[in-house]
Amino acid sequence: MGQTLQEKNKALVLEAFDTLFNKRDYVAAERYWSPNYIQHSAHIEPGREGLFNLIRSIPDTLKYEPGVIVAEGDVVMVHGRFSGFGAPVNWIAADILIVKDGILVEHWDVIQDEVTKELSKSGKPMFGKAFPVYV
Repeated sequence: MGQTLQEKNKALVLEAFDTLFNKRDYVAAERYWSPNYIQHSAHIEPGREGLFNLIRSIPDTLKYEPGVIVAEGDVVMVHGRFSGFGAPVNWIAADILIVKDGILVEHWDVIQDEVTKELSKSGKPMFGKAFPVYV
């Protein structure tokens, strides 16, 4: 039995994010992001080049870890963690993407600083099962 559209789109987003954010393979990443990519993020300049230029400007220690991922039709949302990008704390992000014909065409994000146990009012980690330790 073949994969559903939602399963294919989730796999595509995870592969795209790993290719760009972790492997930093810009040539390979071009096949995942449309040349007409629409960017709604307050942190990223317009288009695919805005995203690629941002990643080029971030230290090579950048790491992206995906968490929960859901899809409905052409929409994929992934909850993940960005670390090692030069800020004093990690970012927890919910990235919302539109996938058309196997390519990412549009993006929105919601970003929060990841807090320690001492700063968490809920007493629960924002990502995974453990709190970050910042030194």
